[in-house]
Amino acid sequence: MAQTLTRVSPESVGIPSEAVAAFVEAVQQKVGGLHSFMLLRHGQVAAEGWWAPYAPQRPHMLFSLSKSFAATAVGLAIEEGRLSLQDPVISFFPEETPSRVSRNLAAMTVHHLLSMNTGHHVDASAETFKRMDGNLVRRFLRIPVKHKPGSWFVYNTAATYILSAIVHKLTGMPLTAYLQPRLFDPLGIAPPLWDSDPLGINMGGFGLHLTTEDIARFGQLFLQEGRWGDRQLVPADWIRTAHVAHSDNSNQPGNPDWQQGYGYQMWVCRHGAYRGDGAFGQYCVVMPEQDAVLAATSGIRDLQAPLDALWELLLPAMAPAALPEDAAARQGLRARLEGLSIPPQQGQATSPIAEAVSGQMYDLEENAAGLTRVGIRVGARQRVTLLLRDRKRTWRLPVGAGQWAESSTRMPLSARDFGVEEPVLLSGGWTSPDTYAVQLCAVGTPFLRSYALQFTEAGLTLTVASNVGAPEPVIVRGIAAQKG
Repeated sequence: MAQTLTRVSPESVGIPSEAVAAFVEAVQQKVGGLHSFMLLRHGQVAAEGWWAPYAPQRPHMLFSLSKSFAATAVGLAIEEGRLSLQDPVISFFPEETPSRVSRNLAAMTVHHLLSMNTGHHVDASAETFKRMDGNLVRRFLRIPVKHKPGSWFVYNTAATYILSAIVHKLTGMPLTAYLQPRLFDPLGIAPPLWDSDPLGINMGGFGLHLTTEDIARFGQLFLQEGRWGDRQLVPADWIRTAHVAHSDNSNQPGNPDWQQGYGYQMWVCRHGAYRGDGAFGQYCVVMPEQDAVLAATSGIRDLQAPLDALWELLLPAMAPAALPEDAAARQGLRARLEGLSIPPQQGQATSPIAEAVSGQMYDLEENAAGLTRVGIRVGARQRVTLLLRDRKRTWRLPVGAGQWAESSTRMPLSARDFGVEEPVLLSGGWTSPDTYAVQLCAVGTPFLRSYALQFTEAGLTLTVASNVGAPEPVIVRGIAAQKG
């Protein structure tokens, strides 16, 4: 029988509703809120929330949280006898291995890939992924390996790609196809998108898109040591091995929960917990001592803040037994969760200059946003379309007036863009008679982008800002392009 996730009150599993509300308020105050979270205890959903327009049914880009799923595929392949932890990496790729193999490259094993201890002095990802030319493995194997594998931790997304390439070569299928009957189907996860290279190899270390509940189910599977319902999906020994420290990562500067040790594509946390996580705040936190899981997605810069809120407000509030029901607190929490949202852009629906600038495109100076032209078109009932031109094409995106208007686009949204059709929601308004502002929410990703078009007699000034992924706003001038 498949295991289902039932919804219960926080108090019934020993968590005060007020503690959940305090957690939500803390992340709202510290990082502006998340995109979603789901809190499980004793295998049941105690609380969940989405910041609209993010919603339960929408898959979310996981970034490096993908790594934990890739490592699980390796664990399953080991169980099936396809490979072992001590197999040399070069043994899988005789055609791509350089003619001269260094001692350190020869010593690199599957274990070193999993534990981010390949011997590379710095992350090999920039060099490996600098061109998507169909032979990323060959490029990886030609990067100098400065240290003896196992002696120097460095977070290395390219190492996870190599794990994906190994599973692909041994099974003849990408990770998604390999995991679907073995992991995704039993967990109730629909076939997911996982970005791939030109050879069809899933990127492994990033590019997986799942819903928040999918993440929660994966975390609960680990909490149950690989068992789901009446089936042992993943060997318990693998689960126990994957989440304990195999690398000392204290050589890395930064936040405390990134210095507790690194397992097999999982981070060891404080308080006896462990997690998979991804850039901009994608989390799957497993707390064995509390029999709890926290799954969350977001688009934030301070990745430590949600973990601090978890340790300070939720974890110590988890009682060993059920608590008396608190109707008032539960109603307050329900209202707080139902009201979570990312506010749409506010402003006036029109401006005295709206008709004059409608349809006029503006040539932009060279800029970090990669845009060459910009403009707006104002239609019937003051409905606005945002026009963005890059080096390839013009993107036309409908904008809601003070509310979100949904469409989809293949417009690049990040540096690692794979041309995938992404749902986007836009809202806009005139914040002054000469300035039209737009918020773009790429609701399948962490990215929230803003565009402010300030029209002048000479042209316009465009300001582009992003919640994450861009260090600072891009401010660029434009002049009116000739119509024709």
